Amino acid sequence: MLLRSTLIYAPAILLTRMSALLLIAVATRLIDQTEFGLLTLVVTIGEMTDVAVTNWLRISLLRLGGKKDVSRGSLFLAARVMVLTTLLALAVSAAASTLVAPDRWIEFALAVGGYLIAGAIGRFALTVLQMQQRHSTYSMLEFLRAVLQLALPLLAIYILPGSFLSISLGSSLGVLIAGLIAGTIAWSKVVAGPARFSQREFFAFGVPLVVIALVGFGLNNAERLFLNAYYNAGSVAIFAAAYALARQPIDMVANAINMGAFPEIVGRFDSEGATSAAALLSNLMALMIRLCLPVAALLVALGPEITSVVLPVQYHGHVDQLFLVIAFSVLCANLTSFVYGAVVHAHKKPWLLVWANGAGSIGTIGLSLLLIPTMAETGAALALAGGTLSSLAVCAAISQKLTAIPLPLRDIFFSIGIAAITGVTAKLSSVAFAQAPDLVQLAVGAVVGGLTFLALNGLIHPTETRALAQRACRRLGIA
Repeated sequence: MLLRSTLIYAPAILLTRMSALLLIAVATRLIDQTEFGLLTLVVTIGEMTDVAVTNWLRISLLRLGGKKDVSRGSLFLAARVMVLTTLLALAVSAAASTLVAPDRWIEFALAVGGYLIAGAIGRFALTVLQMQQRHSTYSMLEFLRAVLQLALPLLAIYILPGSFLSISLGSSLGVLIAGLIAGTIAWSKVVAGPARFSQREFFAFGVPLVVIALVGFGLNNAERLFLNAYYNAGSVAIFAAAYALARQPIDMVANAINMGAFPEIVGRFDSEGATSAAALLSNLMALMIRLCLPVAALLVALGPEITSVVLPVQYHGHVDQLFLVIAFSVLCANLTSFVYGAVVHAHKKPWLLVWANGAGSIGTIGLSLLLIPTMAETGAALALAGGTLSSLAVCAAISQKLTAIPLPLRDIFFSIGIAAITGVTAKLSSVAFAQAPDLVQLAVGAVVGGLTFLALNGLIHPTETRALAQRACRRLGIA
């Protein structure tokens, strides 16, 4: 099941991540570091506000709204709440804009507002498709979003060059268009009927998530705000570029696994009990580590080549040095959210995540204050790593008290070995072509590293690899 849903969601998620990386490659060349830093701060404030004010709707709806037959009453109730929370988010973000970018707060507030409105509509529509278990449709619409989020910002920067605002509004317009189309498609399969939960139940489940988000502000991009305060938007640009390049490939894999897994986990918990759900979560952890660690190894091994190909020269020599620490942080965050956090949501006790997010915030903020003033971007990366590790440790302890997840030690051991060998072979292959252009070095290293991973994975997990290859061939139409 995990491999099947991963294969369904992977192409769309791959395209959205590739679209984001291509946009970074273009944006860093068309606007200066300060403008790119402001663009990343728009996303930072947008994400922080969205997580605190509107993101809880998605989790609540997934947990309480059921699967496949989604009722109109449930969506009407959730939509009314979404409108109110989005208005609140707009007010909060406008106030934050005056602090983050006081000299250009109107432009900044417009960009964040567009991000929030488009994101609320897009995520709501895609959540309904996820509830309906329409995986292929979801994948197609994510592909459409990826295309629009690349094309429209490029068109916008052509019309209004040199400004972060044009790129941000173009990206938000792409999300909005894809979201409206997704909503139209999802609505065609919505069934008549009352809400499957009351407004009181919805808020009872959601309010703790809001508190969790507020407590977790320090864990969600706070290091960028400290960088902006201690240095400037140019420093934020360097860190944000490193974070995006290191995060996107790992998140792509983890999200592809989780998209189909989370509804199945909570469904199995309700129908078959905690033990069955724990076994599935153990398999989820094993698969995530098996696929994410080699990706992280390739990022670290080929960091200089990736930076040279994707980013302009003013970013070289800084960004790739942060890949190892950021990759570690991203892996910790994914394990926290998708494995141990899923246990807490399955038990309908999301308020327990306050402790995990609180620990992460304390770690990130404390280390940011300690390290960023003297270490700049490196200090920000280390602060993020400390915060995500603290959050993972606390969340794991909490979830183990609710439902113990068997630790897949054998898979972890082999995955570490495969990742190490994958990274070494990729680096050696790239070095062998040291006289070639950076793109050739990157391509050779990535191909050799990827083939090494596939070969070792097939050797250690022959049955699963064969099943994965067969499903991939069927999706590609290969006999």
